[in-house]
Amino acid sequence: MRTQRQVVDYSLQKRAVLRELLAGRVGTYDVCDASPYLKNAARFHGEPTDRRCPICRSENLTLVHYIYGDELKQSAGQARTLTELPVLAMTLREFQVFVVEVCLGCDWNHLVEQYLLGRDGLTGDSDGTSEQDAAGAEGTGRRRREAQR
Repeated sequence: MRTQRQVVDYSLQKRAVLRELLAGRVGTYDVCDASPYLKNAARFHGEPTDRRCPICRSENLTLVHYIYGDELKQSAGQARTLTELPVLAMTLREFQVFVVEVCLGCDWNHLVEQYLLGRDGLTGDSDGTSEQDAAGAEGTGRRRREAQR
């Protein structure tokens, strides 16, 4: 997506959890604990993948996208389909997306990544300042120069 920024990938954390499981330091019940709400979100709003579950290896994983942000108000915390995200990104200034992988067979779930979406990512500035902020800073500098004369 065009406005996707500040991506955090949790694959290293996932590998560490799986390594702990294979070493026997963590039990299957500790990592396969998807709530009924998460499983329902995966069924109705999830995006199926072709990746097998790392625990049961019999089911494919499903990705669930949860959205959070101040502008969302009562919609914050809802699961959305991947096709809804670009529409929201053009509508809202900024919101955060959390992607969770879920196995509907054994209840494995893990946070895969998180990122920001929204119109604020379209400004094109690398430091995150908007054009208005830049214009305001330019005007302030001009006033200082005039005051020094």
